[in-house]
Amino acid sequence: MESNAHYAIGPLIVAQRRNVDPMWSRFYSNRMREQELTKQELEQLEVRLNELLDMCKRLREENRSLRESQEALVVERADLVAQTERARSRVEAMIGRLKAMERHA
Repeated sequence: MESNAHYAIGPLIVAQRRNVDPMWSRFYSNRMREQELTKQELEQLEVRLNELLDMCKRLREENRSLRESQEALVVERADLVAQTERARSRVEAMIGRLKAMERHA
C-alpha cells in the first residue's frame, strides 16, 4: 500500500513517497498528506541548510582556535606565576641580607 510519508523540518513539511504500513498511516494527518514543498521552498531550505552547515564549520574552527589560545595563555600564566615567585624570593633574600647588615653595623 503506497501513501505519502511526511517528515517535519521546522515549520516545513517534506513529503516523500514511501510504502507506509497501514498501522502507521494513522499517524500521518490528512493535512500533512496534502502539504508538499514547492521547488522554490526546497531551494530555500537547501540554502538555509548550507548556511547552517557553514556556520557549524566556522564555529568548530573558532572553538578549536579558542581552545589553542586558552592553552597557550594557561602555559604563559604558569610561567609568569613562577617568574613572580622567583622575584619574590630574591627580594625577600635581599631584605634579609639588608636586615642582617643593619644588625652588624
